[in-house]
Amino acid sequence: MGEGQWRIDDSLGARLDELDVETEKAVEEGDEKKLHAALQALHDAVRDSGEKLGDHHLGPSDAIVPPVELSLDEARRLLAGEDVFPNLA
Repeated sequence: MGEGQWRIDDSLGARLDELDVETEKAVEEGDEKKLHAALQALHDAVRDSGEKLGDHHLGPSDAIVPPVELSLDEARRLLAGEDVFPNLA
């Protein structure tokens, strides 16, 4: 999300999985508006139900929520396991 790390309760897992499926479906359909809506819902769920960890926290993350403005092309590459931003090292 670009907003640091968050801790979420396991009870939120099912909702995040649903939103992940919506994100993948939007990419498959080539629907950028639906993609951005699903990513916004992911962000909102994490913010609303999660606990923001301090900036000093550098622990491993179980998942990364992409930015809301992710393009369809970037999302396709991300889902295919390719580097989304290949020029960054």
